[in-house]
Amino acid sequence: MSWIDICIFVVYMLTMLGVGFYFMKRNANHEDYFVGGRSIGPWYIGLSVVATDVGGGFSIGLGGLGFVMGLSGSWMLFTGLLGAWLAAVVLIPRVKGDSAFAKFFTFPQIINHLYNSSTAKVAAIICFIGYLGFASSQLLAGAKLASGTFPSLNLSYALLVMGAVAVIYTVMGGLKAVIYTDTIQWIILLAGLIFIGIPMSYNYVGGWEGIHTTLPPEFFSFTNLSWQDFVNWAITIIPIWFVGMTLYQRIFAARDVKSAKKAWFIAGIFEWPIMAILGVSLGLLSRVAVEQGALSGFTGEMDPEMGLPVLLSQILPVGILGLMMSAYFSAVLSTADSCLMAASGNLTTDLLGNFFKGKSLKLEMRISQLLTLGIGIIAIIIAWQMTEVLSLMLYSYAFMVSGLLVPVVAGLFFGQTNATAATASMVVGGSTTAGLIVSGISLPLGLDANLFGLTASLIIFLSIIYFQNKGQKLSAKV
Repeated sequence: MSWIDICIFVVYMLTMLGVGFYFMKRNANHEDYFVGGRSIGPWYIGLSVVATDVGGGFSIGLGGLGFVMGLSGSWMLFTGLLGAWLAAVVLIPRVKGDSAFAKFFTFPQIINHLYNSSTAKVAAIICFIGYLGFASSQLLAGAKLASGTFPSLNLSYALLVMGAVAVIYTVMGGLKAVIYTDTIQWIILLAGLIFIGIPMSYNYVGGWEGIHTTLPPEFFSFTNLSWQDFVNWAITIIPIWFVGMTLYQRIFAARDVKSAKKAWFIAGIFEWPIMAILGVSLGLLSRVAVEQGALSGFTGEMDPEMGLPVLLSQILPVGILGLMMSAYFSAVLSTADSCLMAASGNLTTDLLGNFFKGKSLKLEMRISQLLTLGIGIIAIIIAWQMTEVLSLMLYSYAFMVSGLLVPVVAGLFFGQTNATAATASMVVGGSTTAGLIVSGISLPLGLDANLFGLTASLIIFLSIIYFQNKGQKLSAKV
């Protein structure tokens, strides 16, 4: 990488830190720091949502899917489209239209309203762990991108650099900095992929003739996946739109119901087909380059998630490479910052809320920033221990979904307010999924651990309600 590209990249990173510093001076309280003053418009919210959801992890992960299975990998983000539009129609009117939620900052506060404070704390712990893992996956994505781009930079040092930038500007700026920079970052990434990445990669591998003669036909099919692939993606990704802390923060930050719904429709269409096809196409092109032996200095088997950054680092000319890498780092930052804000919100508002009582607004802000910094450091340490971005992301999603989906749907849409059932279903659902993932045992039909965690969560929820109601009827007869 030339000194020109390095300068472009450094200037970009310093600009992100400058945005964080700008908003640090303008955040007056928790309302500004965690929900952006509740006055942000639909396009900013919508592009921030898709930047957060697709972001660096899915950008690198989609490239990996395109490398391994071709265009069919795009169906993973089709489930994101379904989840976004379903949430816009069903969830947003229920949450944003209820005055009881008007002053909330976090998802567990809704659980507290539906059930009780003890249940909310369990939800907060699940959210905190899940988003800590998700933030780690984004930092790992950035590290892989950096180490693939800068040959002299190994993965560990790259993780420190990416982690430091993402954590520092998130700590300073809060949600306003996150949303406004997300919008800019995602526009940069989308433009870079459409006008730079795809055309230059396409020409580099010899156009359609080079692609078609290098890869087998299944790479160009949309049916090169099993039904288990689609079911596992759907059961993990669609429900996250109903339990994701980052998404609730943006619902709370929107001006009104109409703005929030419009933002979710915008996010869905950008997820699929736009970003999905772009991501897997670049991964497919990197596979072509590897098969052709067109990547200089590459020997041995390549990590599928490294194919894309290595390809871009070799084909882009001086100056353009710096811009394109800034675009991809934008995607990483746009998700990492949101996940850090979500975990920080859970910790400060839901788990340590009593600690802040009686504190001045200025001290409250500084403590929130220090806690966000601590969470960021832990996320970097976790990322240090992992090797695959997409797996870490999906594990984090699955843990949150299996623990939180049943209680929130039951409470919001079916009027169930049994705190014992909700708490038990969270613990059993999350623990079942985590246990199956950690054990690594082979599951029936190749289905995801999340499906079994959700099933266990639903069974325990319904069982407790049934037996408690039965006990109450017997007591009444006596």
